[in-house]
Amino acid sequence: MYIGIDVGGTFTDAVLIDKDRVLSKTKFPTVHDNLLLSLLEALDRVTDQVDNSLIERVVISTTLITNLIVQNKYEPVALVLEPGPGLNPRDYPFKEDTFIIDGAIDYRGRQIIPLDKRQLDLTISEIKKKGYRKAAIVGKFSGRNNAHEIEVGNIFNRAGIITELGHKVSGRLNFLRRAATTMLTVATRDEHVKFVDTVNKAFRDRQITAPIFILKADGGTLSLEDSKKAPVETVFSGPAASTLGAMALSPEGEDTVVMDIGGTTTDLALILSGKPVLAAKGATIKGYYTSITSYAVRSVPVGGDTAVAVKGNDIDLLYERKGPAYCFGGPYPTPTDALLVLGYYSHGNVEAAKEGLTKLAEPLGCDVKTVAQKILDKFSQSITGAIEDMFLSWEQEPAYRVWELLHPTQIRPQNIIGVGGAAPGITQAVARLMNCIPIIPEHAEVANAIGAAVAQPTLKATLRIDTGEGIYTVEENGSQGSVSKFSSFREEDAVRLAKEQLLKMADDLHVPVDTGSVEVTHSEVFNVIRGFATTGRIYHVTVQTPRKILTRLYKQGGQGA
Repeated sequence: MYIGIDVGGTFTDAVLIDKDRVLSKTKFPTVHDNLLLSLLEALDRVTDQVDNSLIERVVISTTLITNLIVQNKYEPVALVLEPGPGLNPRDYPFKEDTFIIDGAIDYRGRQIIPLDKRQLDLTISEIKKKGYRKAAIVGKFSGRNNAHEIEVGNIFNRAGIITELGHKVSGRLNFLRRAATTMLTVATRDEHVKFVDTVNKAFRDRQITAPIFILKADGGTLSLEDSKKAPVETVFSGPAASTLGAMALSPEGEDTVVMDIGGTTTDLALILSGKPVLAAKGATIKGYYTSITSYAVRSVPVGGDTAVAVKGNDIDLLYERKGPAYCFGGPYPTPTDALLVLGYYSHGNVEAAKEGLTKLAEPLGCDVKTVAQKILDKFSQSITGAIEDMFLSWEQEPAYRVWELLHPTQIRPQNIIGVGGAAPGITQAVARLMNCIPIIPEHAEVANAIGAAVAQPTLKATLRIDTGEGIYTVEENGSQGSVSKFSSFREEDAVRLAKEQLLKMADDLHVPVDTGSVEVTHSEVFNVIRGFATTGRIYHVTVQTPRKILTRLYKQGGQGA
């Protein structure tokens, strides 16, 4: 049996799954000041009367890291950067204090400017004077040679400053993305470690010995313990959970827009030929471009609890949550109240919902059902506009371009699948506007928890191999090693080395991998020319495990009209 728990902005959902059946499910209001309380209450509800020894796996999707970053609830971090020659540091987009240090590694991993130890001492003094306890240390080409980062990190650690090194977070070459990711990693680690330790203890107290994982932004998982090393990998795990849940609850192999309608936001994702589209350049967090692999998802600031008011001769969505829906005792009428009055939603106080909508209907001179339909139409138009805008972004993603080549006559995917508590009604309205087939699956209200439960661990290894220098670097974790020189190294050697590194990463993360299922997703080679002669080759090779879900729960009867 598998357990999936999704700690969302409005509700914490949990499911217990056995093979392709949902045995138990629950929704519990999320207590934002105590996410652990919400998680454990949901866990206890679905495991009531269950023999805990039969639980094989637990996967958690949590808003913890997202909330810490979006709400600025983390300790400030000093950014210590070694950019070397090139872009003017004054053009960097960082809001945090940035400290530029001398020294440089070139693009092939060779030192061209040594570190200035005296300058490092002065930098440490300035950082301490400004009250920083933590620092993110990132060199532009540390993925090619991490010696400078390690040396600077050791000096800072001896001075009592907590550090994170860029090459450990990512070996990718995009300097600014790596700097942002490193900063967010050290900023959020302490709170994440506290959360992980408390969850571990709570599960031990309940005598649940099954392995516990946290869902990542790319739909893969990290063991609870290993997530301490990379807390920001768990950002956007909610949208990833809804995407996987939609996969498990929708027809296999089809093209579908996923619409996860929450209380505060609506998350959008795209599935092409049964596979979610990945953001080619990584996740964007609070305006920062990062090196975190993520599904190509977007959040629209409208949800079931979005406040609604009268503006002129029409109703207006205020694009913010001012509390729960009126039918649950909130201060403003909402789309949830409209759905309840129209019969698309079955929770809450119907009379209270009518009372809230009457406050909108009277100034407009119409009845309650008419104003409820106006709210539903306005909400659906807002989501439809956002989906159309999102296609402009999605169409730039490599997976979408490949799909277009294979489907030259099909302009848009054919399905809209709605998940979340407010899915009925809104999904059908959006599908009508987009001329798509609406799918409102059974268990749509807990699809995120289902997505967490069925997530298959996914790993990727990207290697840059320089046979002239005789070195290789793994982008994902910054590890480095040596290879044979130019004359004896071939492309098949590069692919074999990449697969070996992927399997080593899987072993370190305790993730089982079928060697035969590892796929080569990218491979290219460049000759290095010196003095009119080829002196080496540079290989770029990417291999990954297939992106899968463990089981499907789709039933034909869940398809809407």
